[in-house]
Amino acid sequence: MAKNNVFQQKWFLFALFTTISWGIWGALIEITEKAGFPATLGYVVWALTMVPCAIIALLVSKVRLEYSPKQIAYGMIVGLTGAGGQLVLFQALREGPAYIIFPIISLSPVVTIILSFVFLKERTTLRGWIGIVFALVAIFLLSYTKSNSNGIESFLWLVLPGLVFLAWGTQAVFMKIANTKMRAESIFTYMAISAVLMIPGALYLTDFSVDINYGLTGPYLAAIIQVLNSVGALFLVYALRYGKAIIVSPMTNALSPIITIIISLAIYAVFPSFLMISGMVLAIVAIYLFSFD
Repeated sequence: MAKNNVFQQKWFLFALFTTISWGIWGALIEITEKAGFPATLGYVVWALTMVPCAIIALLVSKVRLEYSPKQIAYGMIVGLTGAGGQLVLFQALREGPAYIIFPIISLSPVVTIILSFVFLKERTTLRGWIGIVFALVAIFLLSYTKSNSNGIESFLWLVLPGLVFLAWGTQAVFMKIANTKMRAESIFTYMAISAVLMIPGALYLTDFSVDINYGLTGPYLAAIIQVLNSVGALFLVYALRYGKAIIVSPMTNALSPIITIIISLAIYAVFPSFLMISGMVLAIVAIYLFSFD
């Protein structure tokens, strides 16, 4: 078998595992929300599932948690940009329309690409750049939803998705830098710690005045589903350890929605729109081009 076979490249395999985990998670997460378990409490459950995943990662790799001041700083920056961005997103969805917010934040890989090019000096081939462009267009098409409102009174809420856009875009770059300073398992552990530290913020944003489902289809089912999110995040750390952020970020963000759409089609019998189908085609072409990088 040829040495450049894409399935022999660690970064590609881990990025693929991330997209599969996140794709399945994206399709299933709606189940608990429809069952009366709010997304903010879903965040709490996700943060808690990060902890056992981090412990298992440390045990399996047989390494100790690294804790120099610089390593802690990098690990916490990676964690807080991810978890903090999630909490800001909750607030943004309270203030503004989802049909504008999600397309904005979905293009956060643009920040990753620019920062990776400028500061990490990452480069790719012409084929890779074409794949990046296709992936970015695909991400936008896959996240676009039609407006359900006639107008918007204020644009101040745009600051919030803008912050998420920057936070998630810079996270991948810091994750790549952190991978040169410490083990992937340590990075993920600090991500778990950061997520747990942000739990009070999620509780503050939760509306406890409404009925909340605390049964089997609430936190318990959410825990099973959120493990997929946590495992996907762990795979992402490994993908960025072996691969370029300039490629990994657009790939994972473009491919996972395809899996979500396919599974959602089977579960909810919802046929994708023309824009989504176009995005899926572009994403598949982009992944094919990335496989040669």
